[in-house]
Amino acid sequence: MARRIPPLNPLRVFEVVARSQNLTVAAQELHVSQSAVSRQIAVLEGYLGVELFRRERHGVSLTRVGQAYAEEVVPAFDAIATATARLLKNTSQGALRVRTYTTFAAKWLIPRLPDFQAQYPSVEVRIDNAIPDVDFDRDPADLAIQFGDGRWPRVSADFLFHDEIEPVCTPEYLRTHRGGSRGKPEALLRHRLLVSHYRRNDWDDWLAFAGLTEMAERTERMSFGSSVLTWQAALDGLGIAIGQAAMLQAELASGRLIRPFARPLVRSKSYYLVRPAVQRESRKVTAFRDWLLDTVAREQRAAK
Repeated sequence: MARRIPPLNPLRVFEVVARSQNLTVAAQELHVSQSAVSRQIAVLEGYLGVELFRRERHGVSLTRVGQAYAEEVVPAFDAIATATARLLKNTSQGALRVRTYTTFAAKWLIPRLPDFQAQYPSVEVRIDNAIPDVDFDRDPADLAIQFGDGRWPRVSADFLFHDEIEPVCTPEYLRTHRGGSRGKPEALLRHRLLVSHYRRNDWDDWLAFAGLTEMAERTERMSFGSSVLTWQAALDGLGIAIGQAAMLQAELASGRLIRPFARPLVRSKSYYLVRPAVQRESRKVTAFRDWLLDTVAREQRAAK
């Protein structure tokens, strides 16, 4: 059997008038005219078929039926208000929860976080590392940084930067394995290739792009559980790895790692900042989004 719920706007007006016992005060709280309040009360009385208020010379008062109805309706609206306040508090207060990949957090986000904290010292940032795409209904996150094509359901996505990959190694590794100072870098492909488990297709994609697949067909491959470990292995001279330009800016700028082929491949997928499509953005979310997009834009301008 369907529940009978009266029109919600007249019910809301009844709750305010019953609580304040004053049409003028109720009109001020609801930001409408006193006559509009009276009309809404009349609509509710017509729906229920009872008189809820006595119209008296100096105002209104609840009838016996109206009083009994108010004793249940007013607490119901109080409960709704409390639940709404709790929900808004949970989404607008507390730490800013950012979900992303371990590699992105370690190699890109964390080195830049001191700048955000200097600008917004009152905002605490908590970083959660995970591989699967975020589900904001399931996962405790306010924002996420994801890798993909930017088309995810129920989220708004801001483009950050493309995924640009190419082989990297140490200068010493290049000198040792290319067959002399005039040797071609292709000789490196006959030695150990370092592979990240979650990006295990990067080598094959780059080799196909460079037309060098056959040269590396029989080359030993050493696999690691993350890109961070793979790049550390390259820094320690264990082999040559596929690097992501955005994640290795510090190592490339310092010369600890080099790009012996200088042939970057820009992938079709990119990095995006994602947030719930339907959600009132809190100050902390807006601040982080603005800072992140500004940081990316500033660094791209500086690189040109």
